[in-house]
Amino acid sequence: MTSETRLTASDLRPLPLFDGLSEAQLERLAAAGSAITIEPGVVLFGEGEPADAWWALLEGAIDLVRHVGREDTVVARMDVPGRWAGGFRAWDDHGTYLATGRGSRPGRVFRLPAESLRELFAAWFPFGAHLIGGLYHTARSIESTAREQSSLITLGTLAAGLAHELNNPAAAATRAADSLESASRGLLDALAWLSRNDITASQFVALDALRAELAPQAGFVDALERADREEELQRWLGRHGVQGSWRLAAALVAAGADPSWCVRVEEVLPGADLEPALEWVANTAAVRTLLAEVRDSTHRISELVAAVRSYSQLDRASRQRLVVTDGLENTLVMLGHKLRNRITVVRDYAEDLPAIEGYPGELNQVWTNLIDNAADAMADGGTLRIAAHADGPELVVEVADTGRGMPPEVVARAFEPFFTTKEVGRGTGLGLDIARRIVVERHGGTIAIESVPGTTVVRVRLPGE
Repeated sequence: MTSETRLTASDLRPLPLFDGLSEAQLERLAAAGSAITIEPGVVLFGEGEPADAWWALLEGAIDLVRHVGREDTVVARMDVPGRWAGGFRAWDDHGTYLATGRGSRPGRVFRLPAESLRELFAAWFPFGAHLIGGLYHTARSIESTAREQSSLITLGTLAAGLAHELNNPAAAATRAADSLESASRGLLDALAWLSRNDITASQFVALDALRAELAPQAGFVDALERADREEELQRWLGRHGVQGSWRLAAALVAAGADPSWCVRVEEVLPGADLEPALEWVANTAAVRTLLAEVRDSTHRISELVAAVRSYSQLDRASRQRLVVTDGLENTLVMLGHKLRNRITVVRDYAEDLPAIEGYPGELNQVWTNLIDNAADAMADGGTLRIAAHADGPELVVEVADTGRGMPPEVVARAFEPFFTTKEVGRGTGLGLDIARRIVVERHGGTIAIESVPGTTVVRVRLPGE
């Protein structure tokens, strides 16, 4: 349990940190702050909390600890009198502690409110105040620019992938629309032909019934099988005087027709009526197939647009109740161009997942970074496993790949800002750092990496409602 006491100028005078200050300045400084006892294991300030105090060591030792993955890691130690930490709100109203200050060896630390530090510094060292403030904001600006660059790289990757995903159904719809014009013209020409031949209403009704019996062939087990059927039907059409038998044979086989079916058509419309009857059936089937292609293509485009809308969270409030699997699925859609053909995606979602409160758009950025990294690790192909399950009140999301794995020294530094193993131009080293900040600081969760050769698992734990 820490305690707080007042200080005098004599308590501060031995510290080299305060060399050059007059007796009056030391008295004023001591009066503005206080001494806090250091107890081993007791936390003085926490990572991510507002850095509204400046801490200068008087005696003892303080460990500076950062939460990396699921472990606390000592990144530095204040063990020399005069060493200091925090106070960033003296220059930045939004400044936070970069690490947790935890007592290591009994002693005392001088605590000065950041507001007092700003006032005293500006009064005693006006040039220094401007200089330090400028340096601090420059550093923040560099970090912010790097983060924006990382976001732009991610956005560019997603935009390129989305363009690719949209191009396929759009091109299919365009091709189908162009073919519809020809099929519709052939349909109308066949009807006009039948009309000139004065077929009866009962004949047309019988022909339409035969058409309705056909089941379009989506495909064949063997291309040779289809070729054989077309050749068989082409010979039958040729024997019955049908012009363009090679063209009609392909269209009719695709519609599900065979010679025995054509014999039944001939019984209804023999002689000169047979060819326009078969033309009408073939073009009717083609129109139906092409309309289905247009419908499927436009549906795919609608799905992509809906996924983009959901992914970006343009229509939602910032913090809300969410279903995490929705974000995972939308991210898989956005990154589909990187996963298709070479990577097998395995989903392992538990049925009773706990609801969570969070920021959907920010969590989608986490899933994007993790899945994109996993895809990059499997350049030659592999299996991507996305799992979500409950562990008590927590929601656990795992992104696993069968790539080359990460050595322990890389795992230990994976969440460090600007650390990357990718070649120049392919990464900023901020993806996992941003993911950690979103998970830990914005959602109160944890993120950790387990990796061995051939398997890497990134595990995210988020608190449930």
